[in-house]
Amino acid sequence: MNKSTSLLLLVFGFFIFYGYAQEAKILTAENAIAITLENNYEIRLAKNDLKIDEVNTSPGFAGMLPRVNASLDDNNSVLNLTQTRSDGTVNALDNAKNNNLSYGVALDWTLFDGFGMFAKYDQLKENKKLGDAELKKSILTNVSSVLVTYYDLVQQQQQLAALDSTLVISQQRVELAQNRFTIGKASKLEVLNAQVDLNTDQTLMLKQKEIYANTKVELNQLLARDNKTEFKVVDNITVDEDLFLPELESMAKEGNPELMAQVINKRIAELELKQVKSLRYPSLIATTGYNFSESESSLGFTTNSSSHGFNYGFGVNLTVFNGFNQNRNEKIAKIKIDNSKLLIEQQERTLLSQLSIAYQTYQTNLNLIELERNNEAIAKENLEITMEKYRIGAIPTIEFRTAQLNYINAQLRFSNANFQAKLSEIALKSLSGSLPL
Repeated sequence: MNKSTSLLLLVFGFFIFYGYAQEAKILTAENAIAITLENNYEIRLAKNDLKIDEVNTSPGFAGMLPRVNASLDDNNSVLNLTQTRSDGTVNALDNAKNNNLSYGVALDWTLFDGFGMFAKYDQLKENKKLGDAELKKSILTNVSSVLVTYYDLVQQQQQLAALDSTLVISQQRVELAQNRFTIGKASKLEVLNAQVDLNTDQTLMLKQKEIYANTKVELNQLLARDNKTEFKVVDNITVDEDLFLPELESMAKEGNPELMAQVINKRIAELELKQVKSLRYPSLIATTGYNFSESESSLGFTTNSSSHGFNYGFGVNLTVFNGFNQNRNEKIAKIKIDNSKLLIEQQERTLLSQLSIAYQTYQTNLNLIELERNNEAIAKENLEITMEKYRIGAIPTIEFRTAQLNYINAQLRFSNANFQAKLSEIALKSLSGSLPL
């Protein structure tokens, strides 16, 4: 395959790639978040867990409502009977039938149990709040992963553009070296070196396209959609440069889901202690019901009887002694409360430390953005000057290649600086619970 054909195929391939990218639908970060909230499996599972907590948050599940039971018993028998009465009379009957039928409705209602049922109901409410916190944690975790992958794609797309530019320059260098060799102003070695550098750049481009395609599959997977779904991301990374550490710390104390979960767990531990203490009090249970019964007997003084009517009553239960288990359970419940306080303090300190570290990284990355922006401008100007000198044969090939590599590396570093700053922004907003959802 000659050089002209190679160049034609290369240019054709670039037009196909970028033309296809233009036709693909642009996926914004906001769209990616919306799709994640709707499709992501972990978020959907967390939502279902929250629905379970919502269903369980009811007075009936806490034991505050009465229990009503209906019953029906129908017993029949066929017996051979023999009865000897006190006066010596003997009665006998074969195949004697006996029927007993009873049915009714009974109601049991715990009127008082040392306020344990109210503590249980409050605990169910706290469980629902804990489910909310777990859902928010799942959302923040998965949305953060999606945003990191999304902006990684943006960075890779910028790298592809940078490699595309250097390929054009390398191709121009090959053509220039060939022309100079034709007119006798350059050696064959210069042409070969230019061709080797062009091949190297083409290899880098192919590898970068592979990484880009694989990352698109990864993002589609996070979005829980078909891995072959085609899309294009935006061209630039915009970093929020107005984040302020004290504000982030204040938001984190209120909105961080892991810290919220620890606070809720402390409240649950306190309610569990109330339930344990409620066992020291007597429980009062009211019962009532309506019953009907009928019996038939083929032999005996009474061959048929029936009854129906209401019944009602009250019962009081009090545990007087249970092997000191009551005291033991209360001590354990109090220790759990102390542990929950320690976990809150630990989580808060850990959170503030993570915020401080992430904020320092964020500030450093913002400074790197400005530095790398200036470096890119300098490298570009240097390459333009070097290229003009190379055209007139004033500098050697190696110097031109050095300027070319310096420029592409400056582009890549600038792109990476923006990406790293965006990662710091995402981390800070995730820790503070302020990601845009």
